[in-house]
Amino acid sequence: MSSRQRSTGILACVVFSAIFLSAAPSLHAADPRPSFTVGWSVYVGWNPYYYMAKSGIMKKWADKYGINIKVQRFDYAPSLDAFVAKNIEACTMTNMEALDMPAASGVDTTAILIGDYSNGNDAVLVRRGLTFAQIPGKRVLLVEKTVSQYLFERGMTMNGQAGQIKKVHYVNTSDSDIASAFLTDSSQDVVVTWKPLVSQIVKGKGVASIFDSSKIPGEILDLTVVRTDLLTRPEGQKFAKALSGAWYEMMSLMSKAGPDRDKVLAGIAEGSQDSLTSYKEQLVTTHMFFTPQSALQMGTSPGLKAIMESVRQFCFNHQLLGEKTKSPDDVAIRFPDGDIQGKKDRVRLRFEMSFMQLAAGGKL
Repeated sequence: MSSRQRSTGILACVVFSAIFLSAAPSLHAADPRPSFTVGWSVYVGWNPYYYMAKSGIMKKWADKYGINIKVQRFDYAPSLDAFVAKNIEACTMTNMEALDMPAASGVDTTAILIGDYSNGNDAVLVRRGLTFAQIPGKRVLLVEKTVSQYLFERGMTMNGQAGQIKKVHYVNTSDSDIASAFLTDSSQDVVVTWKPLVSQIVKGKGVASIFDSSKIPGEILDLTVVRTDLLTRPEGQKFAKALSGAWYEMMSLMSKAGPDRDKVLAGIAEGSQDSLTSYKEQLVTTHMFFTPQSALQMGTSPGLKAIMESVRQFCFNHQLLGEKTKSPDDVAIRFPDGDIQGKKDRVRLRFEMSFMQLAAGGKL
């Protein structure tokens, strides 16, 4: 199964669960209002959902639209499973997973919020000064069929080694084990992972980064998606509007200069049992779209189509769109201007700008 699984460890997950249960607003069974659940997993760009629940921001916006919204933390792969199974109505995921999980499973999915892109969080780390030309034939530790493998193969291609990728020996290693597996075994030459694990590993003796996601800006996008069928119903529209309103109130607090910002960031970091210093360091290499205007610019840029073309070809080449899928066109993508990559009757992933536009115009 494909997953980003950007987790800081099992212990943090257990501790967090206890914290979240006490922090989440209660949903009364007798409440007649429509209820929805948004799932998130631990990652710098998704951790704000924890604070949105704890602070009451999400409840405020849900109340405004006469609905209930539950914010639920998952490990990444289970969050995708829950979304595909229609057990939750919205979920945080990368553009790659939005294509190779729900869309490939036949679940028509709409991205309503473009939150950020990895701008150095993901990296290829090596020992002994290795270059890409020296990696073929060697072992590479990573979580296979994820954005880590995508990043590595983009690095190989951009450094003239596309034809040598098949000679690389991938060692599928879970995110909870990858740092210790690399740091405690000096015979390992290459590892590909994400922050905060990158920050930990790069401190090892003789370890250096030779490629990171800042070299492919915008290609690893972090989204909030909903099931498209929800948006055809009035209550689904209210859900999307409430999510958008809460998100941009949160973004305003995160980006506002002054001492209160650190208090907010510390509260967000708490959701992953992280320190303020560590969380701020991760933000440095994350291109957050703090305003709806900046997210709209990304969502309507011609570059998004080029990015998704690269992502869908990667997914198809690695059979992430389903073993029986004969063409990447069988899982099509619709862009805000109406253009479609793939077959028009096979659209499974849509980029929807209307809710961000409402936020930009102060109309939520």
